[in-house]
Amino acid sequence: MSTARFGWRLPRVFAHRCGGALAPENTLAGLRIAARLGITAVEFDVMLSADGSPWLIHDETLERTTNGVGRVGSSSDAQLRALDAGIRRHPAFVGERVPTLAAAAAACRQLGLHANVEIKPAAGCEELTGSVVARQVQQLWAGTAQPLVSSFSEAALQAARAVAPTLTLGCLFERVPTDWRERLRRLGAATLHCDAGLVDDGVIAEARACDIPLLCYTVDDPVLASSLFVRGVAAVFSDRIDLVGDDEAADGRPADHHSGGSRR
Repeated sequence: MSTARFGWRLPRVFAHRCGGALAPENTLAGLRIAARLGITAVEFDVMLSADGSPWLIHDETLERTTNGVGRVGSSSDAQLRALDAGIRRHPAFVGERVPTLAAAAAACRQLGLHANVEIKPAAGCEELTGSVVARQVQQLWAGTAQPLVSSFSEAALQAARAVAPTLTLGCLFERVPTDWRERLRRLGAATLHCDAGLVDDGVIAEARACDIPLLCYTVDDPVLASSLFVRGVAAVFSDRIDLVGDDEAADGRPADHHSGGSRR
């Protein structure tokens, strides 16, 4: 499979869940911090409300990251709009709201951030979430470089591909399965994502031989990040973007994943 045509240079570091540990996860505050620290790309999770609208949130339930209770998929847009995303875990950010995908897209464009939009469907909503998110991504980023759209759910990715054939897709795994190449081929996916603690050199070598960027989560130690780049990992997702920066001169990663093809 040929190198993905991202329309933007694949960076070394993505801010995990908008701003990592430096702000409430999946919030506009995180996006602003990432941009201020010089990070050029962010990752965030998207799930549907009871009204079928895409919102940035990771869990199927509200309790861990907001002052709400219950399930995201059972909450209306009005209920989600009223939630406080800072009060539970980030007192300095009390009053920070849960953003819609539209608000996040506008902030990314304003701040000059590229995005990895992770489709995070609630159980039983894989196809619907994939199609809604893909359609909105195309609309919200029209006229500019489209985000990378990834998911653990192959059903969600299939639905996304059906409504938005030109999107760049990424397959998420914990441990990479032996048939990963066939799965990516079937989905028309361009990137492979996995747990940094479960990746082995055989997978890294195979991905590089296939010209498939391999992205690893969640890497908060700069020494570990540098070792992954030396081994051939293309990019990492980090909660500590204050420690794991995107200074390519400081690492040994070959810079061969760019818009338009490989420099190998």
